[in-house]
Amino acid sequence: MELVPNFIFITIVSVAIGFFIRSINQIRHNILLGKPIDRSDNAKARWKNMTRIALGQSKMVSRPIAGILHVVVYIGFILINIELLEIIVDGILGTHRIFAPFLGDFYNFLIASFEVLALLVLISVLVFWSRRNIIRIQRFWKDEMKGWPKLDADLILYFEVVLMSLFLTMNGADLAIQTFYPDASHYIKAGSFPVSQFLLPLFENYSLSSLITIERSSWWMHITGILIFLNYLYYSKHLHILLAFPNTFFANLRAKGAFVNNPNVTNEVKLMLDPNADPYASPDTDEDVEKFGASEVTDLNWVQLLNAYTCTECGRCTSECPANQTGKLLSPRKIMMDTRDRLTEVGNNIKSNKGEFKPDGKQLLGDYISHEEIWACTSCNACVEACPVDIDPLSIIMRMREYLVMEESAAPMDLNNMMSNIENNGAPWPFNQQDRANWTKEI
Repeated sequence: MELVPNFIFITIVSVAIGFFIRSINQIRHNILLGKPIDRSDNAKARWKNMTRIALGQSKMVSRPIAGILHVVVYIGFILINIELLEIIVDGILGTHRIFAPFLGDFYNFLIASFEVLALLVLISVLVFWSRRNIIRIQRFWKDEMKGWPKLDADLILYFEVVLMSLFLTMNGADLAIQTFYPDASHYIKAGSFPVSQFLLPLFENYSLSSLITIERSSWWMHITGILIFLNYLYYSKHLHILLAFPNTFFANLRAKGAFVNNPNVTNEVKLMLDPNADPYASPDTDEDVEKFGASEVTDLNWVQLLNAYTCTECGRCTSECPANQTGKLLSPRKIMMDTRDRLTEVGNNIKSNKGEFKPDGKQLLGDYISHEEIWACTSCNACVEACPVDIDPLSIIMRMREYLVMEESAAPMDLNNMMSNIENNGAPWPFNQQDRANWTKEI
């Protein structure tokens, strides 16, 4: 019977990890639905970019209040969960604070550091919640944040409050046992508790059995909560906790504003400009090209789909977007959210149909992202520059524009007129080529 808790613990951890691995595999499958693209170049710069942005949070602190608080929560949550290693070992072996005898005074330092960080996380989360729900910062109340996105953001904050509170309660009950019942078996004197020591007055009249019940209950709920949180990530914007690292590694290292030319169009233009070329010759084209641009998630490349899953929904991109600021329909954050939602829908369609996509009468462009949104973009790259995890909404917008222009001829009238003028007159203006230099006569 003594091994029953150990067996239950191992079962819970195994099931949770199994579900987590299945979710990660589904995300990987969905991302790889995208077109291939080579991002293996310049490995040194990529490692540097990932270390600076994902690990170092360099772009987060561009807005000091939110940035510093996010760094506190990020570091605190990661470091506190180092104790998860000890919890797992204790759960498997049936021990209690197994690392304490091996680490000595350093163990006390670790526990003390974890407690201080837990308190800072609680304070930061309270500020984050207030910014969203009391101060009501505008970027958190855009149309795309209604419903599930708003609830998801709050649920994560509640999760963190519960987990940190359980951590401190577990330590407080443990300290009470060590203080009031020093001869209690299984509970060695270990750890330093600068925060949970203030809970001692709450526990001083409890019996040993009651304190053990509180400590064990908090221990079980803490580890179970972490495992639930781990599997909740698949459904949450907080998937960026994991994906920010590959996303920044595979990010576009080209200068902002440097667009990628379509090689098929480039070849055709070169042929047109070559005075020695046969005017009736057909340009060499890529035989793999099924269509120009993108109207569906499977037309995008896999890095763009990785971007969609990495989106933190922080809204910095939208708050910096000049089109959005002037009341246009475009929200770069919504572009990424819509791409992710459609990608998840397509992935589930393929999964439920045994690896084959059954047409559902919908596509990304038109059913999720409107033409009005696409043409509102000024292509200024403000959204790309603002993103704290190097997401590139503009690349998706430009691919959709390419589709509308080259596949549907559905550009706005002014743009169509300009392109017609270039084709007929060699310039964007509706003047005959012979009259283009007339303005110089007035000088």
